[in-house]
Amino acid sequence: MDTLLIITIIIVILALSFDFINGFHDTANAIATAVSTKALKPRHAILMAAIMNFVGAMTFTGVAKTITKDIVDPFTLDNGSIVIMAALISAIAWNLITWYYGIPSSSSHAIIGSIAGAAIAAAGFGAIHFEGFMKIIFALLFSPVIAFVVGYTVYSIFKVVFKNNNLTKTNKRFRYLQIGTAALQAYSHGTNDAQKAMGIITLALISNGFVTSTDIPTWVQVSCATAMGLGTSVGGWRIIKTVGGNIMKIRPINGVAADMSSAAIIFGATFIHLPVSTTHVISSSIMGVGASHRVKGVKWNTAQRMIITWIITMPISATLAGVIYLILNLFF
Repeated sequence: MDTLLIITIIIVILALSFDFINGFHDTANAIATAVSTKALKPRHAILMAAIMNFVGAMTFTGVAKTITKDIVDPFTLDNGSIVIMAALISAIAWNLITWYYGIPSSSSHAIIGSIAGAAIAAAGFGAIHFEGFMKIIFALLFSPVIAFVVGYTVYSIFKVVFKNNNLTKTNKRFRYLQIGTAALQAYSHGTNDAQKAMGIITLALISNGFVTSTDIPTWVQVSCATAMGLGTSVGGWRIIKTVGGNIMKIRPINGVAADMSSAAIIFGATFIHLPVSTTHVISSSIMGVGASHRVKGVKWNTAQRMIITWIITMPISATLAGVIYLILNLFF
């Protein structure tokens, strides 16, 4: 079998593995609030999230095209196969490390940082498509801030609208509503996160000469959607505990406000073809809701730990990918 074909197959397997790990790593994003308020039983929540993630992944491809062409030029990338392989190994390693310690880090930061780090190791800073890369960085940086503000605002409106309502009855009604918002959250997660693996596989196919367009092949879309759905079905209980309870004590009305806010931000990013960190967006929405509810009720130590992880993920994954590239380059 041709060496280039073997390398491409390895990259596809690694990309689908990243997508699978992303699924169980980020399951908490979609269902943590619903599980913590007992709106859904954990098994039911995970099954729903898996289905909605799959449906969301099959709906759009704009973010995938951005990953394919806006970080590096797939048509001129030197040693592209090894660059992509190194990036995937780096991102998978970081995802597994943070999952093990229950830290809701960003898979998006990990893979984008890894692609950039491996490309720089291969061909210097000139390999980076800076206009497209900075557009992605701005989306990653500002989306959590916007999510915090939107979460704060939405819950502030809820407090005014429902201020005279019986708290017990209100929470009971919102518990039912939360099932719908959790499904919406899982769907939005699929529309953005699964597309990253689609873009990476397409980047490899172009780099190795198997396709000549940035359009996402149907088999790539289906396989990535399936991997994401299967990964989600496994569940990420360590991170569910952090997102669902270690940021603030979540009640149904808080959960609905956070779900609505974060889903709106993720959908907005998907519609303009920009990848965002669903982890950052959802966690920031919860923090915004918590700050609006009661500032002292937010466990800011957990938030600080998460923010530090957000900051270090991209440079660590970029450095790790660069080192892995240099090692792989000795053998291929």
